[in-house]
Amino acid sequence: MPASIIGYARTSTVEQTAGLDAQIRDLAAAGCEKVFQEQVSSVATKRQELSRALDYLREGDTLVVTKLDRLARSMGNLVEIMDALRSKGVALRILAIGLDTGTPTGKLMVNLMGSIAEFEREMMLERQLEGIAKAKAEGKYQGRAPTARRKSADVHKLKADGKSADTIATELGMSRSSVFRILRAS
Repeated sequence: MPASIIGYARTSTVEQTAGLDAQIRDLAAAGCEKVFQEQVSSVATKRQELSRALDYLREGDTLVVTKLDRLARSMGNLVEIMDALRSKGVALRILAIGLDTGTPTGKLMVNLMGSIAEFEREMMLERQLEGIAKAKAEGKYQGRAPTARRKSADVHKLKADGKSADTIATELGMSRSSVFRILRAS
C-alpha cells in the first residue's frame, strides 16, 4: 500500500468555521488525501478526530497540519504525539513554517517550535492571571459562582426526602463529590 498524506484540522470553537475552512483548503492544496477535522478546545476536551487520525496513519505516511498549535497544546503533548508518529514511522509536516520531520533539521525544528509555543502559552496565562488579580483589587472581578453551591438548597431538600447521594447527583446534574461537599459543609 503506497504512503498517504493525511491532514488534521482543528479550531477551538464551532464558531470558527472560516478558520476550519481555511485549514481544510490548505491541507487539500498540500495534497492531503483524507482530512480529519474537529472543532474542540485542545485543552478541555479529548480530541477524538486526532486520535482517529493517529490510529489511521501507517508506516511511511505523512501527517500534515497547517500550524503547530492546531496539533499540540504543550511541549509534553507534542512529545507524546511525536513519539506516537515516530513509533509508526510517520512523518509530520507543518505548512505554516515549512517544516517536515522526515528530515533531521525538521526533527530539531519541531522540538524548538514546541518549546517556544509552550513558553508563549505560559506567558499568556501569566498575563491573564495578572489581569485577574488587578481586576480583583479594583473590585471589578467577581469570578464565576460555583455551580454546585447554587444548588445546595436543592441538595438539602432531596437529602431530607431520603434520597441517596447518587440519586441527588443524577437528578441535579452534578457530581457525587459536589453533593457530599455541600452536605459536609452544613
